[in-house]
Amino acid sequence: QVQLVESGGGLVQPGGSLRLACAASGRTFSNYVMGWFRQAPGKEREFVARISWLPGRIYYADSVKGRFTISRDNAKNTVYLQMNSLKPEDTAVYYCAKSLPGYSGSYNNTRGYEYWGQGTQVTVSS
Repeated sequence: QVQLVESGGGLVQPGGSLRLACAASGRTFSNYVMGWFRQAPGKEREFVARISWLPGRIYYADSVKGRFTISRDNAKNTVYLQMNSLKPEDTAVYYCAKSLPGYSGSYNNTRGYEYWGQGTQVTVSS
């Protein structure tokens, strides 16, 4: 069993920054893809960013490219999402997730993940 716990959310003004963290416990997560997704009220959960255990395998949604940075510290079993130049449309609950072993589809899809955190609220407003 794996537990994922997000932290770092909050209220920030447009143009501000936040850093989210996702701490994993249980099995090691070093050999898995870790993803960040978000869900705004009334909308479906959408892909934000993901990072593989392989160096250089990092992908972002077009909406956050150039503003968000995903990273991981395998020794600490933690994945981060640095969010800069935040916009009101970034407001959502942000979730981290651990990939499903053997999944053959795109890890931009929620179906590629088997464990999810409880989410952390990010609100961008003046």
